[in-house]
Amino acid sequence: MLEDPVRAVHVEAARALATVSPEQIAPEMRAALPRALDEFIAVLRYNADRPEAHLNLGALYAERGELDRAEAQYRQALKLFPGAVSAMVNLADLYRARGDERRAETLLRDALKSNPRAAALHHALGLVLVRQGRQKDALPELAAAARLAPDVPRYAFAYGVALHSLGEKAKGITALEQVHRKFPGDRAILQALATMEFERGNQEKALAYAERLAAIAPDDPEAQALVRQLRR
Repeated sequence: MLEDPVRAVHVEAARALATVSPEQIAPEMRAALPRALDEFIAVLRYNADRPEAHLNLGALYAERGELDRAEAQYRQALKLFPGAVSAMVNLADLYRARGDERRAETLLRDALKSNPRAAALHHALGLVLVRQGRQKDALPELAAAARLAPDVPRYAFAYGVALHSLGEKAKGITALEQVHRKFPGDRAILQALATMEFERGNQEKALAYAERLAAIAPDDPEAQALVRQLRR
């Protein structure tokens, strides 16, 4: 797709391959990647009056490890649109990549003052606190994210896992069961439920979840191994 005549196709292919090492790309296609990537960057710079252009450019630089350039782009996105939640979350994640969790926490708490109903901000703050070992402080943030965005399964998943890890195992499983009924094909939730039920000694329920996971992901060796383990 790097040489597709349609610009939207070849620039998106370049975006997808931006962090792939040249050795993993067929020799005859290696020259096409930088050309298409330069065109992708040019398109974003052409739309520099739009915050999403800077957000996408920042994400590209972050994926390539160019963190200073990524930060500049996220800040420009926020300059154009101070309420850009995605830019705030990405900037906090950039601080995480630098090992500065405290700065990420400060940024997210400040952002929540003006965006108290932004589930993504609560979720990101919860993860920052978990990484600092402050699970109890993280729990209300993860709960808020799950409550404010019930259609995002990973938020409910994070909240259920946090409950379970804090010793509220029954509540954690209940939370995951509720979101599983809404998203029965979510692999992470199925795997978590299988593991948690197995730890509680509920072999039959654990196996049922594992078998559903294996049916959804027949080519996933970990899912198949989990079923074999539970059938012993």
